[in-house]
Amino acid sequence: MHDDAGSVRQQRTGDDAAILHLTLNRPDRRNSLSHSMIDELVTILTAAASDDSLRAVLLDGEGGDFCAGADWVTTNSDARRPRPGALTRRIPHTANRVVELVATIQLPVVCAVAGWAVGLGCNLALAADFTVAASDATLWEPFVDRGFSPDSGATWLLPRLAGVARAKRMLLLGDKVSAADAADWGLIHQAVAPGDLEAASEDLVCRLAAGPTVAIGLAKQAINYGMNATLTQSMAHELSSLELSCRTTDFKEGLAAFRDRRDPDFHGR
Repeated sequence: MHDDAGSVRQQRTGDDAAILHLTLNRPDRRNSLSHSMIDELVTILTAAASDDSLRAVLLDGEGGDFCAGADWVTTNSDARRPRPGALTRRIPHTANRVVELVATIQLPVVCAVAGWAVGLGCNLALAADFTVAASDATLWEPFVDRGFSPDSGATWLLPRLAGVARAKRMLLLGDKVSAADAADWGLIHQAVAPGDLEAASEDLVCRLAAGPTVAIGLAKQAINYGMNATLTQSMAHELSSLELSCRTTDFKEGLAAFRDRRDPDFHGR
């Protein structure tokens, strides 16, 4: 769809079309996410989670911005008052689900951020495994400036990535954060010159896609698990993942390449 509600454009790129490239396509609204776009993301990412032909995901925005967040203006323009509990019924299956999928899907996810990454858009960038941002990009959590409390994982992601003090600057004071500061704080992977954003993000996602993506996915899961587990629990989880990864053909290829003193040729199997 290409009407005012926007769309999520998807294409397969890379060797064997193993990279899923998703583009938020609503540039006239700074790629703010309508209900239909959020539903598209949930559907696409859910399908990607069980698609064995995929090895990585790249998420970016059309035009000069990544994402201005959920489109609260349009979605709240109806004069009818929503039923009590509407947010708690709907958001776990929409905006929250998108963030969960980006953070937990067993595929490496790279976000390429230009311009503004705001609210839900900012949280998508924080939830990705790697976010590369143009040096003139800005991350902003404007919830309190709009009179409501944060959502879509902001209060969980920010303290873990940047610490409580910096999280409070963004969430309680509404401070805007430059890409350079975001990289320095550990919120994102890298800030690059605006003209280098596309190449840097594509190089990174291709590097990930060329890796042993079963092992990468298991490592991603183990990192997420370990953030809320004891050392002993994490090591037990690691052993389960190790047992699985040692049964892959990529594991055999990695050993063979080490023995033969050559670069491995992984296939994500």
